[in-house]
Amino acid sequence: MKVEEEATSAVLNRLRRAQGQLAGVIAMIEAGRDCKDIVTQLAAVSRALDRAGFKIVASGMRQCLATADGDTPPMSEAELEKLFLALA
Repeated sequence: MKVEEEATSAVLNRLRRAQGQLAGVIAMIEAGRDCKDIVTQLAAVSRALDRAGFKIVASGMRQCLATADGDTPPMSEAELEKLFLALA
């Protein structure tokens, strides 16, 4: 699946943000920070990853519904549903 350049940029920004947040969570655990603070930051990481995944799926939807290379059949509705549910 080829993702549009604009979407790719947005996805990469979200993933980099999640990477930084995850590093922060690791540092918080190592420093013995409060559980509530750690869980809050971990939830932020999870949301950032979810948003990146949804952006990839949303921007690639046209490619998923159409034949990508002429040899590969388009994704069925069941396959698309499974793809979405993998992010849930």
